[in-house]
Amino acid sequence: MDNTQSYICNDSERLDVFLAEKLAQSRSQVAQLIKKECVYVNNKAVSRAGIKLKENQIIRIEFPELKEEKPLEIDFSVEVLYEDNELLVINKPSGLTVHPAPSVKEATLVDWLKHKGIRLSTISGEERHGIVHRLDKGTSGVMVVAKNNEAHQALSEQLQDKSMGRFYLAVIEPPLKDDITFIEAPIKRSSNNRLKMACEAGGKDAKTAFKQLMLSDDEKYQLIACKLFTGRTHQIRVHLETKSRHIVGDHLYGTTKKDDKSERILLHAYELHFIHPKTNKMVSFVAPIEQKMKKFIDKKFDTEQINEVIKPQFIIDSFNNPNP
Repeated sequence: MDNTQSYICNDSERLDVFLAEKLAQSRSQVAQLIKKECVYVNNKAVSRAGIKLKENQIIRIEFPELKEEKPLEIDFSVEVLYEDNELLVINKPSGLTVHPAPSVKEATLVDWLKHKGIRLSTISGEERHGIVHRLDKGTSGVMVVAKNNEAHQALSEQLQDKSMGRFYLAVIEPPLKDDITFIEAPIKRSSNNRLKMACEAGGKDAKTAFKQLMLSDDEKYQLIACKLFTGRTHQIRVHLETKSRHIVGDHLYGTTKKDDKSERILLHAYELHFIHPKTNKMVSFVAPIEQKMKKFIDKKFDTEQINEVIKPQFIIDSFNNPNP
C-alpha cells in the first residue's frame, strides 16, 4: 500500500468522524493528519476536522513521510520475538516509554525502531510511527508494531472489534477472593489527581477479567492473569483499585510499603494474538517474563508450580472454562 488512500462519502457527516471509522483510529489521531494538511476533499486540502462532508465527495489522505532526524543515543536493546515485511513483535522492557512526548526526555521505543532502520507505518502521525497499541512505561511485555499503513489499519480494526486478544500477568496484594473476577466500570482522568485514572461516571467503557493463578509461599501475594476486553489507560491498575488491590511495585495506585522490594511494577503483557494482516491466519506470541519480575516471583512463589500455571494455553483455557 502506498502513502495515499481515497474514500467516497456516502452520507453527510463530519470529516473526522468519517475518517476515524475508515482508518480505525481515534478522532484525535485523525485531527493531527488534518491539521498537517494531509487530508483533501475533492482535491482541496482541508485544515478543520469538523467540516461537514457531502454525499459523493472524494476524501484523499496523503500520509506523511518519515522525517530524517538526528538520532538520539540508544543505550538499550529490545528483544524481537517475530518480524516479517508487515509487522514486528517485540518484548518491551520495563522503564521504556513507547513514543515521544513533550515531557519525555529520554529515547523511546519509536526512537529505537528508527535507529534500527525499521520501516514503520505513518497512519498515527509523526510521533507514533508504527504504534498500534501502547504499554505504560513501567509495564513490560509483548507489543505488535506495524511496518506499513495497510497492516496498521488491519491491526487497529482488530483492536477495536476485540479479535485481537491480550493476556497480562501481575503480582498483586492482597489476594483476590474469587477464582475469576470480572470488573466492568468506566474509566476517565481522575478529578482528584491528574496523574491517575479513575472509575468515574462519564468515562469510557472498560472491562477486565482477573484469574487467580497462584498464592505466594507466605500467602501475602498472588500471581494473577488479566484479560483485557478494552484498552484504556492504566485499565488493569484502576480496576484492581476498585477492589482495594494493587500491583506490587505500583506506587501511583498502590500503597508504598517499606518491605516492597520490587524494583519495578510487576505487570507484564504476556500473550498477544491476532489475525495476521497478510496471511489472514491467527498468530500468537508470548513474551518471556523480564528478569527483575522473574526474580521476585522465583523468590516468593513455588517455581515448579509457577511453570505450570503460566503456560499460555492453561491461562486461555482458564478464562474460557472457569471453575464452577
